[in-house]
Amino acid sequence: MQGILIVDKPMDWTSFDVVAKLRGVLGTRKLGHSGTLDPMATGVLPVFCGGASKAVDLQLDHDKAYRAVLRLGQRTDTGDITGTVLETAPVTAGERELRAVLPQFVGKQMQVPPMYSAVKINGQPLYKLAREGVTVERKARPIEIYGIEYGGSPAENEYVLTVRCSKGTYIRTLCADIGEALGCGGCMQALRRTQAGEYTIAEAVPLQQLLESPEPETYLR
Repeated sequence: MQGILIVDKPMDWTSFDVVAKLRGVLGTRKLGHSGTLDPMATGVLPVFCGGASKAVDLQLDHDKAYRAVLRLGQRTDTGDITGTVLETAPVTAGERELRAVLPQFVGKQMQVPPMYSAVKINGQPLYKLAREGVTVERKARPIEIYGIEYGGSPAENEYVLTVRCSKGTYIRTLCADIGEALGCGGCMQALRRTQAGEYTIAEAVPLQQLLESPEPETYLR
């Protein structure tokens, strides 16, 4: 059994949880995923099965697209709403001000990985250090944001952004940086990956559908 499953990852599952569950469903341990998604994030998670698992490293280099919700007026230690609130501030910016600052975040730039990330320092994932209350210096890494499109405001102080970017881009960090540029702080309210390389959300199969299918292998590409 080999091929690629384009999974629509549900909220509150880690990428590892998805792979572990699919190992039992597909009856094979030869599975790997590319482009880790945080538990709060949903969307496209390519899972490579059998001989295709050798292609995981190649998939990591592909560009991504996300639909994010930015919440203004709140800064957290994780950069998203799952973290501890570090600071709140009155929101004096609105749609016009947000649209005005977005262009400055488009293009090639250097981004510092957040402490709550899987980036390793001396073999230790940053998120494990962060949970112990340890903060270490991180080197900024080159990324590129190809475009940010404004998508409306679903609630007060919340704004939808569609982001097309290179590998290694942290949308949580982007949201925090946009909030800082607007002078009121910000964090990520929600995140959905709509594309990973050539794989899109339109072809992704909800995880629950795979788990309930009598023949999940039929979804392999």
